[in-house]
Amino acid sequence: MSGPLRIGALAEAAGVSTRTVRYYEQRGLLTPAGHSVGGERRYDEVSLARLRRIRELADILGSDLDEIGAVLAAEDRLATLRARRQAGDPAPARVARLAEAEAINAGLQARVRDRIARLQSMLDELEARSLYYAQMRAELSASSLAAPSPRQV
Repeated sequence: MSGPLRIGALAEAAGVSTRTVRYYEQRGLLTPAGHSVGGERRYDEVSLARLRRIRELADILGSDLDEIGAVLAAEDRLATLRARRQAGDPAPARVARLAEAEAINAGLQARVRDRIARLQSMLDELEARSLYYAQMRAELSASSLAAPSPRQV
């Protein structure tokens, strides 16, 4: 990327529509890096990375934008805490930031575990259906072998 991107270029680079970019902005998931003199949105590499992260989370978490927003907010807060770490604060402040980071991380882990549990439940149901279908196929095959063909009668 050589300079600020217009919305169309950002959308194309991320593989989404401009409508999607605008919708993510409305939902507070994405913010333009700035605006042109004429008021057009402008985006940068950070914007593109954020948009790609939103798409990645949508792929992982589904289209629940509230859930995606919560994960992004947690990741943003963790990034803020990391940035403050480099400021050379005294030990008590660092301990407090570390405790906050651990709590945020634990919350993200809980979200992921919940998603995994729900997916596992769905997988269990699908596997049970698969066993049922296999059983029905075996029963149908056995009954068709046992029944005389029309020519034999």
